[in-house]
Amino acid sequence: MPQVLEFKLPDLGEGLTEAEIVRWLVSVGDVVAIDQPVVEVETAKAMVEVPCPYGGVVTARFGEEGTELPVGAPLLTVAVGALEPAAVGEAGHAPDSSNESSGNVLVGYGTGAPAARRRRIRPSSPATTPARTTAPATVPAAALAPAPAAVQAPAPVPVGRSAPGVTAEDVTQGPVPVISPLVRKLAREHGLDLRQLNGSGPDGLILRADVEHAVRAAEIPAATPKPGVAVTAAAAAGAHGERIPLRGVRGAVADKLSRSRREIPDATCWVDADATELMAARASMNAAGGPKISLLALLARICTAALARHPELNSTVDMDAREIVRLPEVHLGFAAQTERGLVVPVVRDAHSRSAESLTAEFARLTEVAREGRLTPADLTGGTFTLNNYGVFGVDGSTPIINHPEAAMLGVGRIVPKPWVHQGELAVRQVVQLSLTFDHRVCDGGTAGGFLRYVADCVEHPAVLLRSL
Repeated sequence: MPQVLEFKLPDLGEGLTEAEIVRWLVSVGDVVAIDQPVVEVETAKAMVEVPCPYGGVVTARFGEEGTELPVGAPLLTVAVGALEPAAVGEAGHAPDSSNESSGNVLVGYGTGAPAARRRRIRPSSPATTPARTTAPATVPAAALAPAPAAVQAPAPVPVGRSAPGVTAEDVTQGPVPVISPLVRKLAREHGLDLRQLNGSGPDGLILRADVEHAVRAAEIPAATPKPGVAVTAAAAAGAHGERIPLRGVRGAVADKLSRSRREIPDATCWVDADATELMAARASMNAAGGPKISLLALLARICTAALARHPELNSTVDMDAREIVRLPEVHLGFAAQTERGLVVPVVRDAHSRSAESLTAEFARLTEVAREGRLTPADLTGGTFTLNNYGVFGVDGSTPIINHPEAAMLGVGRIVPKPWVHQGELAVRQVVQLSLTFDHRVCDGGTAGGFLRYVADCVEHPAVLLRSL
């Protein structure tokens, strides 16, 4: 009974997420060999021939030439074990393609043989006898379907996991989640059994780092596992250290920061500013009576004024739609350190609040954060973050953007320093300001303009008054 397997557009590397079908190399009804190129696609990087990891008869194609498909979309289906007698050679088996395919194929990048050497064989009658395929030493697991009855072919595994490079031994003991032939080669060179490793990649995918960690662990006698005990990269790295679970707030922060680093191409610019006049203005405001105004509130007012001039930085990026979404309201997040970890409460509609209102809301959210009573609504929906790391006694930082926002303003400590003021050397209250921004939403000119305006308002608060 033939088994119909679906072959999906594989991950072509380089961070590419889609490809355009340029030319089909096979038709419905054609017999394809393992690793035979079946379609030519064009990506943003290059033209690529995509090999099929299954051997059998093509039963369906998905997408016409000129169609753009996302990675993971079905390309074609292959009936494995349904080869025609016409496809069987004189010796009683299918043509041997082992000389044209190494089997260790990087998904989406073809094999070593040119397409011209491959031929298509169209069946002329219903399948009666499955062809026996001479498989290379290392072939995709699903490609072993037309094997002797003693070895049953596994169910198809999603592309990106199935693998070029899965051996016949893997079929009998379960597929190994490895995509890269380089990972397999590294494991073989060091005598590692990949079945004994738990991958740290998505869905347990074994990465090169996992193999390297296991190799280092094997070189340390105390870290050598007993036979039959699975090795993990984490175990290799922390065999002798204290283990702290990434749960709760810390786990959520770890996930969010990791996503930010993966997805956002950030850049940072910074400038020193003379904050003497800003500090004097705050002292005068608080000396007049009434509620006290915090320095954070004044910096927040400066931020919202700067965002009004540079709305690119109050935005988010929708990569699915390939659009930059500029947001009309400023919901200002601010970093707050608590006993449970770093949190970023959000002040709603910060652009419409006075310095007094901002001071009150910062104080309320800070207190709620320290008591551990922040709700999900308090921690989501931010469009820009203000990070006052000067409270930790440091001057500068290159913070990680709070995903999915596009920028973060960092403020260092304000300390007396030598400064040239009105042409003379004087001791002034100096602060370092830094802006980390998503380079997809703007270039350095916009980021520099934003930061320069902030610095001008810090040095001359009257600049802010003129903009109100």
